[in-house]
Amino acid sequence: MDMKKKRLDQSWIQISPWVIVGSLIIMVPILAFMTIKDIRTQQANMIMLLTEKGAALIRSIEAGTRTGMLGLNWSGVQVQRLIMETAQQPDIVYILITDQTGKVVAHNQPLHIGKFIAADPDLELAGESIQARELHRSDGKPVFEVYRRFTPSGGKMMGRGGMMSHDWFYSHMFPESQNQQKLTIFVGLDMGPIVATNKEKEHQNIVIAIIMLLLGFSGIVSIIIAQNYRSARASLSRIKAFSDNIVENMPVGLLFIGDHGKIITINDASEKMLMISPGTSIGTAAQDIVPCQITDLLEEIHGDNDIVFKEIQCSIHGKTTLLEASAGILRDDEDHFLGHIILLRDISEIDHLKKEVQRRERLASLGSLAAGIAHEIRNPLSSIKGFATYFKERYRDVPEDQKTADIMIREVERLNRVIGQLLEFARPMNVGKRDVDIVEVVNQSLDMIGAQAQEGTVSIDRGHIPQDTVHAYLDPDRIGQVLLNIYLNAIEAMTEGGTLSVGVDEDRVNHTVSIRISDTGHGIPTDDIGRIFDPYYTTKQSGTGLGLAIVHKIIEAHAGKVKVQSTPGQGTVVIVTLPADRKDRD
Repeated sequence: MDMKKKRLDQSWIQISPWVIVGSLIIMVPILAFMTIKDIRTQQANMIMLLTEKGAALIRSIEAGTRTGMLGLNWSGVQVQRLIMETAQQPDIVYILITDQTGKVVAHNQPLHIGKFIAADPDLELAGESIQARELHRSDGKPVFEVYRRFTPSGGKMMGRGGMMSHDWFYSHMFPESQNQQKLTIFVGLDMGPIVATNKEKEHQNIVIAIIMLLLGFSGIVSIIIAQNYRSARASLSRIKAFSDNIVENMPVGLLFIGDHGKIITINDASEKMLMISPGTSIGTAAQDIVPCQITDLLEEIHGDNDIVFKEIQCSIHGKTTLLEASAGILRDDEDHFLGHIILLRDISEIDHLKKEVQRRERLASLGSLAAGIAHEIRNPLSSIKGFATYFKERYRDVPEDQKTADIMIREVERLNRVIGQLLEFARPMNVGKRDVDIVEVVNQSLDMIGAQAQEGTVSIDRGHIPQDTVHAYLDPDRIGQVLLNIYLNAIEAMTEGGTLSVGVDEDRVNHTVSIRISDTGHGIPTDDIGRIFDPYYTTKQSGTGLGLAIVHKIIEAHAGKVKVQSTPGQGTVVIVTLPADRKDRD
């Protein structure tokens, strides 16, 4: 479980490379388009700003020229002075006026007057609309040049004598010429500060675009990671619920002991199997509550791939239990030691069934053999008994021969009884079941052994036999035979006297009745408990060893159970459980 959780914790942060590529394909063009658009917008705004500024300077020079013309004392010197004063502004590189041939007629630097401008525009096309272009000076610095037709008077001038027919400005500007000149004014603006500002803004836009790209990419990645995390958490919750359900409800006991020897995980099957109180074992040292036979398995593991399988007998609260145990080492994905895992399975019942099957197979073989032998022996015994009777009648006057004949007849009769029991045991058991009062059957069987009990100074305790009728579905004669055999064995076990207690219990839930027979005799040795129902097994000198074997067969024919509990020196308890209802056990 912990290994699976760790793998999920590592996998939820993994992102496919296609997600990164897809995010970049979507976001980079968008941000690049926005950045380029912003840069172009800034450039357009710069050109518009410079154009408007140049146009405003041209209009101001034209307005100043017109104002000077109103004084009727105007000449080219005043125009030159106006241009020079206007060009004193820090962001103006130059202001000049040319004629239609490109010759400079006015300049903020008088040394340039009379020269021709370089990179001439088409002056013939220069009209009333503003034109602009970008130039570079000899030192490489950029200049934004704005120009248009210079017409301060518009071609006419109102004087004191009325409307003049010629352009007064041109006549004073060019007194030696009688032809009206077409002049063009140029204003050169320094683009350096604006270009630097634009570059700084471009850099800012690029940085902002990169930041936006990173933020957008981080947002997409964060969403994907969050989704993967939620999915991983949901998967982990489902897996944990599934694995916990399996561990808790699996019929095999599971015990996980950490590297410090403390219990980390234990399921319900283990708690019931080891009789550990629920909820008290987690974090407790395994050696304190787990039988040493189980913890000793960990010392037999010699490698990571070594798994120990073993059948062990554990004493749990005084009860011996046979367990099938397997133990191994558990490591995580990084090969770190996590602890030991132990699987336990209670095979006590399986072992009992295995022994029962072996016993039945042995009894079946023995029964077949005994039946054949019994038939072969019974005929010679009849002849021997006949001859013994003959000799007894013939030598009636000889006491010794009479005694010998009596012994022969008595022994032949005993052998016949043994053979009869053997044949009864070997042949299929037929029972005539019917509804009877089990209390009456028990009381009748006790009445039959009253004399033997009295002779052996054995008292009979009937205090646990109910007074009311208890119905059962059985063969009363066969069950009476069973009870008599058990009673006689109990009386013989109490050689110095004692108490024979008999009780009847009714289980209406499981539809069964139980007859409990206990004595205070010398008990049965622990090693002999499993063999008392085997034929010909007896501890009596005169016993045949078939009494309890027949008891077991009769109970088995009734689909019942017989259980023996004994403590040497204290006594024995025999519990016979029989069906109470015909519909359940017929």
